[in-house]
Amino acid sequence: MEDDSLDVVRFRERLGLPGLIDVHTHFMPERVLRKVWAYFDSVGPLTGKEWPITYRHEEEQRLSLIRSFGVLRFTSMLYPHKPGMARWLNGWAADFAARVPDCLHTATLFPEEGVEVYVKEAVESGARVFKSHLQVGAYDPNDPLLQPVWGMLAEAGVPVVMHCGSGPAPGRFTGPGPVVRLLARHPRLRLIVAHMGMPEYGEFLALAQAYPEVRLDTTMAFTDFSEGFSPFPVAERGRLADLGDRILLGTDFPNIPYPYAHQLEALERLGLGDAWLRAVCYRNAETLFGPVA
Repeated sequence: MEDDSLDVVRFRERLGLPGLIDVHTHFMPERVLRKVWAYFDSVGPLTGKEWPITYRHEEEQRLSLIRSFGVLRFTSMLYPHKPGMARWLNGWAADFAARVPDCLHTATLFPEEGVEVYVKEAVESGARVFKSHLQVGAYDPNDPLLQPVWGMLAEAGVPVVMHCGSGPAPGRFTGPGPVVRLLARHPRLRLIVAHMGMPEYGEFLALAQAYPEVRLDTTMAFTDFSEGFSPFPVAERGRLADLGDRILLGTDFPNIPYPYAHQLEALERLGLGDAWLRAVCYRNAETLFGPVA
């Protein structure tokens, strides 16, 4: 693990960055996280690859590791798979952010009665980012119950990291179609498309070109692992360069099947230049969330 940290530190130092901002990391209640790990342990049939968890550690060790990488801001991405979970998860995440100040206060949602109330409570209590998982939650972002919530988040300027691409396996409401309809109603929503929209990379990059508040995170994209089953099209690299101010570093730490540094290496080997890397790994998120104190 020490070698992992050294590799990340060398990457940062070469670019002259004070640190990294990672918008897609997972901290959640232990019993929930262990269920997530159990899912990844059995995910081989979905991807055709085994998915070992590289950083399967207790919370304090995970926090120590991500800080040793020089990650100055990160998130506690968490998500419900059924009604009645989101409010409880939001309570846990608020407590986590209070005791872990370098974590951006994260919240989540689900289309259910009362969602407008608890999302409003989370925003008013200081939530900086929301997570929406259309694949795990198996819900349409255009569900009528969610319409006032999207409007509220757009008005408040709170970003939403949304797993809406169809990787690693398609869901009933994944793919660009539902998101196209959502943005037609809420064009000012600060949507961060998780995993670069894998595997529908081109369609989601096109949405970022069409909507100034749409961004994408790099989570697992371009890595050897993902390239094995969902390669990023070489023809889209021009759009990656053009949208360099709208792409944010995300990693999926700790649930990744390779060292943290490999995500950074995968970005570097795209050959888009140091200025692009500095923006993606730090500057863009700093612009979105404000300077690191």
